[in-house]
Amino acid sequence: MKENIVIIPTYNEKENVENIISAVFQLKTVFDVLIIDDGSPDGTGEIVKSLQKKYSDKLYLIERKGKLGLGTAYIRGFKWALENDYKYIYEMDADFSHNPNDLEKLHDACALNGADLAIGSRYISGVNVVNWPMGRVLISYFASMYVRFITRMSIRDSTAGFKCYSRIVLETIELDKIRFKGYAFQIEMKFTAWKYGFNIVEVPIIFTDRKEGSSKMTGGIVNEAVWGVIKMKFGSFFRKYKR
Repeated sequence: MKENIVIIPTYNEKENVENIISAVFQLKTVFDVLIIDDGSPDGTGEIVKSLQKKYSDKLYLIERKGKLGLGTAYIRGFKWALENDYKYIYEMDADFSHNPNDLEKLHDACALNGADLAIGSRYISGVNVVNWPMGRVLISYFASMYVRFITRMSIRDSTAGFKCYSRIVLETIELDKIRFKGYAFQIEMKFTAWKYGFNIVEVPIIFTDRKEGSSKMTGGIVNEAVWGVIKMKFGSFFRKYKR
């Protein structure tokens, strides 16, 4: 069985993609990388293809036609990782808002300390966000409070997108039943893992807003998260969570 695969969805990340891949490959722990590119018109996919000549044994690319959503990108990557026998599967952004060095912390939480799901958390030890306007910090922070109130999960950073899953979690969660495509996808995955009783830990990280490229956050994504959490909680009353 292979050890670690980092899934990085991309859309117009030509300024970041080569640097983020190189940064992951420079870590002491060995991580493979799977890029899921949604037909980036800026040539992100072509950059990855050129890098595959150098990293043919550890850099993989799935190209999709059009912008199909964050959630569907990760689901596609999860299925690929399971099919290819990876033990630990990671989510990470391409824009360096997640420090690649913190992959080591997530790895240790699962591989050494027995977590089933390790979350790189912005809010487990205060508010650790750099370069975000105060308005966005408040929206994110209170969104997590809202999720805790509705779901009764104790997770402090429910919208976090920097995570490590042990494969048992992704094998147990029925991935085809995950409904959300935007940032609510992150909430739904955590909620489902929590309902199945997996050991979830939050690892403190510092989140730094992107310096290159543009944010993919939209009003529709926020709206999905607000109403989606209520629908998700209601739907859980009619579903059995047995391993």
